Amino acid sequence: MSDATPLPARTAGKVLVDQLLIHGADTAFCVPGESYLEVLDALHDVSNRFKLYNARHEAGAANMAEAYGKLTGKPGICMVTRGPGACHASIGVHIAQQDSTPMILLIGQVARDMTDREAFQEVDYRAMFGGLAKWVAQIDVPERVPEYIARAFRVATSGRPGPVVLALPEDMLTTVVEVADARPYTATRAEVSPASVDKLADLLAGAERPLLLLGGSGWTDRAAADIRQFAEKNGLPVTTSFRRQDALDNRSPAYVGDFGTSTSGKLIQRLAEADLLVVLGARLGEMTTKGYTALEPPQVRQTLVHVHQDADEIGRVYGPDLGFAADMPQIAAALAGRDLGRRAAWQDWAEALRQEYLDDTAAPADQGWTLDMGQAFCALRDDLPADMIVTLDAGNHTGWAQRYLRFGRPGREVGSTCGSMGYSVPAAVAAAVRHPDRLVLSMVGDGGFMMSGQELATAAQYGVAPIVLLFNNGIYGTIRMHQERDHPGRLSGTTLKTHDFCKMAEGYGCHAERVTRTEDFAPALARARAAGRPAVLELVTDPEQISTRTTITRLREAAQKAS
Repeated sequence: MSDATPLPARTAGKVLVDQLLIHGADTAFCVPGESYLEVLDALHDVSNRFKLYNARHEAGAANMAEAYGKLTGKPGICMVTRGPGACHASIGVHIAQQDSTPMILLIGQVARDMTDREAFQEVDYRAMFGGLAKWVAQIDVPERVPEYIARAFRVATSGRPGPVVLALPEDMLTTVVEVADARPYTATRAEVSPASVDKLADLLAGAERPLLLLGGSGWTDRAAADIRQFAEKNGLPVTTSFRRQDALDNRSPAYVGDFGTSTSGKLIQRLAEADLLVVLGARLGEMTTKGYTALEPPQVRQTLVHVHQDADEIGRVYGPDLGFAADMPQIAAALAGRDLGRRAAWQDWAEALRQEYLDDTAAPADQGWTLDMGQAFCALRDDLPADMIVTLDAGNHTGWAQRYLRFGRPGREVGSTCGSMGYSVPAAVAAAVRHPDRLVLSMVGDGGFMMSGQELATAAQYGVAPIVLLFNNGIYGTIRMHQERDHPGRLSGTTLKTHDFCKMAEGYGCHAERVTRTEDFAPALARARAAGRPAVLELVTDPEQISTRTTITRLREAAQKAS
């Protein structure tokens, strides 16, 4: 006779929630739906251990989960209902895939005996998400819930992190089963070999004009500190990829700028002059390489070292002279204590790049703008908290933050690298949920705010207080910039009718002010920080100031000369 303890009888929905807890999850973002009521009911019983935040839109919930995954390094959990709910949430999956963020999307699904009849809100999620996620599956057998959830956590966090999508038929969730729990997951990481690090160090030691480029996901605070120690000890200039500026403290003498949407022409030229490029964690995608022109595939002129979490990313576009798989904490720790003995030889090169960065990010000269956010940010950036979190939307307005603010751990820069509008506000809500004691600044344009600004009501409901800096210039700025460059003066579809954003924000329960002058920004931000609730500062900017580097007039003049 067996002495084994009998397994408890539980609904599959209860089993699923128990697995989330086993794997260390304690937070999820959702819009509720009848298709996964059993999961919602099971969460009621563990509300002291698991916090569920209901968003106002599934895209907002998915973006919150994605941002939470960025901030924690653990899978951000999102729960939505079938059909429209899943479609709305798909943008968060796309962001997680392009940003290499661990995420799990759980979707309620039609009952198993209704499939393939085009039942109410029925969608084949394997087909829908097949090209967007790392793994997509549907749990049809309730006894296999522990297996699927454990695999979801492992897939989302192993190698190059990314999103996993699981469909949950509602009748499967209500089935009572007796099944053992899975053991807590462990992510599979590439192990860096001493020989690979030695080869990297030898290539660096032989270079005359080396340049480090940090990017991708997986940069812990410790890894960022280790790579900073290595760079400063050896006098190496360090750049970052698009929206990964917090991988190295921008106040470090080693930091020389980022390769993003507002990169200086001088830094792009310095990339061409470098004889060795060491890429740690970045994929070398379109944004970082200026449309694959700053570095031309498949073989670049520079000696190229490429280290990435996923071996499949190495050589995917650019063939490296040395490439190997390693996670960023491992490679940073392996390099931290090394002295290559070349600091003096690189001094002039590194100091020139650093000075060019400082010159490029100095307060801009007065050009007559009533509200100049470059001047406003420069005036207060040194007084902002070191642990501040900045979330970025899509659009030219983010150039002012990316160019003129200073990033670095323990602070964070949280932005979508796939250019999704409507990301910043939900991301700021998630950041404030995760770190309610920190200053959270959301950068969003008037277009992006209208896509997700309602999530400020979620912030107010849960008592967190992000501050939204809403750049209002009455246009879709990035598209207008391209329009003026290619079709000067021929406006089509890029003009926005302005709204009373302050009244909208107040309706969501926020503190709100309208700022029209540079000198009024700092006092308004101080009042917003003191308000103790979510806040919106509407920044009325001139559409003529289309980016940090040009104006509409200059774009038109350049287009006319070229024609």
